[in-house]
Amino acid sequence: MVVGGLSAHQLLPESDPIALVRKLSRSARRVTSVCTGAFLLASAGLLDGHRATTHWRYAGLLQSRFPKVRVDADRIFVQDADVWTSAGVTAGIDLALALIEEDCGSELAKTIARDLVVHHRRLGGQSQFSTLLELEPRSSRVRQALSFARDHLHESLPVERLAAAACISSRQFGRIFLNETGETPARAIERLRTEAARPRVEDSSEPLESIARRVGFGDEERMRRSFVRVYGHTPQTLRRFACRAV
Repeated sequence: MVVGGLSAHQLLPESDPIALVRKLSRSARRVTSVCTGAFLLASAGLLDGHRATTHWRYAGLLQSRFPKVRVDADRIFVQDADVWTSAGVTAGIDLALALIEEDCGSELAKTIARDLVVHHRRLGGQSQFSTLLELEPRSSRVRQALSFARDHLHESLPVERLAAAACISSRQFGRIFLNETGETPARAIERLRTEAARPRVEDSSEPLESIARRVGFGDEERMRRSFVRVYGHTPQTLRRFACRAV
């Protein structure tokens, strides 16, 4: 298990820590990372061809520096075969519980979670901040396009329209967006829409079909699929959870 730190992303591939990670991985049943420890795994070549995550602030940098890695910026942790990566520091707890559950079963993992006073499994993705803060693009053009999207969620938002809002070509926009956020424009719009829909789902009795139209999904089924991808639960399930909490 490789942990990160403020300078973890600055280590060179030929540095001693990365050489050690590469060496130890050869005899390990699995390799894991917490937070920016993903950069050490990537520098050692252990994330090539794998899905992975890291702290949301560094997801775009991880994707741009290691294009062979499929970065998923919205997950608390990601398992891809024998490679496990987690988001920020507290996500390391979620990762550890998942490893315990895989090795020793869910009952022990639940017992440890109770002792730690944490959720056995957290709902949703990595999102602890709004999508716009989480993506945090450096380019003012990308920020401009995201702000435009947020204000026009109920409308069709193909990449051509977002590029026009950013005043650059569609091809250039798609490349810059992925490099800076670690996500495609379509995935980011999906997250913005689920973020706008979730309070309506949980805090109102408005029909789900109506909510789906209001935030731009078009129909309830598309919204349901997006909620499962982003939050791991359907809108109906989250609404039931919210009602129980009340």
